[in-house]
Amino acid sequence: AWVSSLSMGMVFFCSPIVSIFTDLFGCRKVAVIGAAVGFAGLLSSSFVSTIEPLYFTYGVLFACGCSFAYQPSLVILGHYFKQRLGLVNGIVTAGSSLFTVSLPFLLRVLIDSVGLYNTLRVLCILMFILFLAGFTYKPLVPNAKDKEGGKKGKFRFPPEKKICNFSVFKVLSYRIWAFGIPAALFGYFVPYVHLMKHVKDRFGDSVPEEVLLLCLGITSGVGRLIFGRVADYIPGAKKVYLQVASFFFIGLMSMMIPLCHVFGGLIAVCLLMGLFDGCFICIMAPIAFELVGAQDVSQAIGFLLGLMSIPMTVGPPIAGLLRDHLGTYDVAFYLAGVPPLIGGAILCVIPWVHERQKLKERAKPVDGETTEKMLESENTLSDTTEKPVKDMESGF
Repeated sequence: AWVSSLSMGMVFFCSPIVSIFTDLFGCRKVAVIGAAVGFAGLLSSSFVSTIEPLYFTYGVLFACGCSFAYQPSLVILGHYFKQRLGLVNGIVTAGSSLFTVSLPFLLRVLIDSVGLYNTLRVLCILMFILFLAGFTYKPLVPNAKDKEGGKKGKFRFPPEKKICNFSVFKVLSYRIWAFGIPAALFGYFVPYVHLMKHVKDRFGDSVPEEVLLLCLGITSGVGRLIFGRVADYIPGAKKVYLQVASFFFIGLMSMMIPLCHVFGGLIAVCLLMGLFDGCFICIMAPIAFELVGAQDVSQAIGFLLGLMSIPMTVGPPIAGLLRDHLGTYDVAFYLAGVPPLIGGAILCVIPWVHERQKLKERAKPVDGETTEKMLESENTLSDTTEKPVKDMESGF
């Protein structure tokens, strides 16, 4: 359990570092190297016979490689797509839902037939495909390396301010977004971690709890495709309202879990929860592009994922402690629904703040033009007053 927890945490903890490397070296190199590191970590894990080395080979090496391969796949989409960026993100992120549904069954068959270590070696094929796919990334927005040294020049590290681009936090709308989403995620992943144990406590072994994961995965993929397309019709930062709606429904569904005394009710809850989970995930990158622009989107996503790692790591253990003390998950699920509601309420102000920022930016060049026109008019007035004076002097 600690190996898998360390692996998930490292994927998100590495995100700010990945964003810096993406800005320095581009999406292609970072994705290819990340897939290669992940391949090495997964392959070396298949030759480990004790648990201790797995903390490094799988928990650190494989997870870091996945993090370096994952983030450029989101950033590169903004280089090629503008009008239908939401739909493209929906299609790309729906792939993870497809494997969420199918991979558990495939893993069970593989482990039963060839064992754990050979299963890891079979999964290395997927990492190798990811390695080859990284070569197809051709960034259209120049990175820091190209800006500083030119495409043919020697590589020089850019200034420290450009390497760690904390200027994205100067954008107030992004600042609200980057802290509002982690606030919502303190309870967001509690149902995903503890739902199976809750089903066993309440219904025993008489119900197939895997059906709930299947429902979450299928509707999450459908939600990513649907809401990704819907996001393309919503202008600017108003896309945030889709995330507000997703947090509201996920928080409400979390509170509904203890009230479901029939397994069919839990299936309905999971179907809705998966649908809005897909909504939340697929529009994350389009919102980042709207708030900070294509030049800064890599580090904007990286900082956000890094901040997300804290509540994702802290929330589920707190729910587990509550269950140990109270003997039931009911209070944990009720409390898990509160942070998404609070986070959604915080995000509601982003479109208004973003519009005010745009108006201020538009007003700056207008003010400059008006002052230039005033100076020009003063110059013309001075010229017209000087001419009669000179005529009078010449007359005398």
